[in-house]
Amino acid sequence: MNYQPQNPVVVQADRSILLETNNPRFEEARDALAQFAELIKSPEHFHTYRITPLSLWNAASAGMTKDQIIQSLLDFSKYEVPQNIIQDIKDYVSRYGRLKLFKKEDSDLHLLYSEDEALILELAHNKVMEPFIEARVDGHNLLIKKGTRGRLKQTLIKIGFPVEDLAGYVEGEPLDIELLEQTRLGAPFRLRIYQKDAVDVFYAGGTSRGGSGVLVLPCGAGKTIIGIGVMSRLRQHTLILCTNITALRQWRDEIIDKTSISGAQIGEYSGEIKNIKPVTITTYQILTYRRKKDEDFVHMNLFNLQSWGLIIYDEVHLLPAPVFRAVAEIQGKRRLGLTATLVREDGKEDDVFSLIGPKKFDVPWKVLEKQGWIAKALCTEIRIPLPEPDRLKYAVADSKAKFRIASENPAKIDVVKELIDNHQEHNILIIGQYLDQLDILARRFAAPIITGKTPNKEREKIYNEFKSGALKRLIVSKVANFAIDLPDANVAIQVSGTFGSRQEEAQRLGRILRPKAEGNYAFFYSLVTKGSKDQEFAANRQLFLTEQGYRYRIIMIDDKESLEEKLKAE
Repeated sequence: MNYQPQNPVVVQADRSILLETNNPRFEEARDALAQFAELIKSPEHFHTYRITPLSLWNAASAGMTKDQIIQSLLDFSKYEVPQNIIQDIKDYVSRYGRLKLFKKEDSDLHLLYSEDEALILELAHNKVMEPFIEARVDGHNLLIKKGTRGRLKQTLIKIGFPVEDLAGYVEGEPLDIELLEQTRLGAPFRLRIYQKDAVDVFYAGGTSRGGSGVLVLPCGAGKTIIGIGVMSRLRQHTLILCTNITALRQWRDEIIDKTSISGAQIGEYSGEIKNIKPVTITTYQILTYRRKKDEDFVHMNLFNLQSWGLIIYDEVHLLPAPVFRAVAEIQGKRRLGLTATLVREDGKEDDVFSLIGPKKFDVPWKVLEKQGWIAKALCTEIRIPLPEPDRLKYAVADSKAKFRIASENPAKIDVVKELIDNHQEHNILIIGQYLDQLDILARRFAAPIITGKTPNKEREKIYNEFKSGALKRLIVSKVANFAIDLPDANVAIQVSGTFGSRQEEAQRLGRILRPKAEGNYAFFYSLVTKGSKDQEFAANRQLFLTEQGYRYRIIMIDDKESLEEKLKAE
């Protein structure tokens, strides 16, 4: 057996991988594994990854070969890599692209093609394929029924054969749009190198190999700018889907500021306004609105109201399940997904892969941090005991109530006070899940609070005051998780979170990662009740920090030493 004790990785026959954190090659191995394996858990000494078919297909779609993946494991493994793992990698990576979807010449039908005649024969006799096959043309081609392109791709990935869609796209209405060399506000403007690379990878020279897929970049890396860059390259009518009205208006402002098109060419399709223009921006909420649960979605026909040449899905990991059904019907349109993480809490990553497109571009957070494009984050979890009266309530509560009692631990308020005192010169966001808790914090620290009920005009006024420096502290509920541009925020204090949501952690950390005018450090504090459901779920949220290469420190609160002393000691 080939034993290399200096290496940090143990590859196991069940496709799990253990990564030793206390090893000089830890960071190098972590960055390599992140390209083709999923992080499962990340306690102090060993992180656990798992190789899955989807993780391998995403790696293959981003350009990795089976030999590169296998070589990475061989380079970092302490022990001999199990032969079944090497064979699995060869098998699964080779499946990507074995099936290709083409447009039938002089027709609006499609052909499913493979060089492997046995595979075509197998699919032709598979019952799950019956709804999609019009006829078997020859040993290499199946004629696909009209209007089933999206659902076919969903089915194929579920039976283990992701199809490479080369059927091309219907051209949208032309749009005269150029990137400006100077913003409307007078600042010099051009795409950063990695932003240009992302646009180039998605566009792929205008061939059928480009035009659909997901670009994965950190919050603060300028995903909106990349979307605008793609728009300027394609120059066609564009529909943009985003998470909320604030994000919608930020997209609008960025497009007006950095491109040649005017505000009159941009339509807002929201609960307040329903204008359809060459560039139309809407929200997932309006698309999934229906008057009653058993009725149709009122606004889903927006996908077909214009000759869109491009549809952009901002924060694609939050794409609601009902929208997938609409996306399946519009596979002829170019589709761009933007996200900081491919993780979905509902497990529908394979639907994103098959319907929006595979991962085409991925830049690790730590890479951009080293280059100075995003701030360096110092992540700290502070574990706080539950006061004795609340411990009694906690002991007899059910699981859901336990989580809320622990999340609203009143002892967290004094810790927030110490952190505010420790960061008096900084711009602080206090983020939480429960409104009662946030109201208490707002009164205690005389800070404005933004929740889902805050009117949009008031939200924008408060955000602008925070950006200008007139406000140094701001309290926000879950509405601040997504697409809020607060470039000067450099401290985030998370007092409560959702049940272990990695995607939420991504967004909350992202709120403070924009590069800073003075110094380039950001501080992310997560306040957790020690030994509780709160701490259990926080462990899952920490997976995101580990995925992105951040080490987080853990501080235990007791009565013997002040928090300030502990922070200095750390």
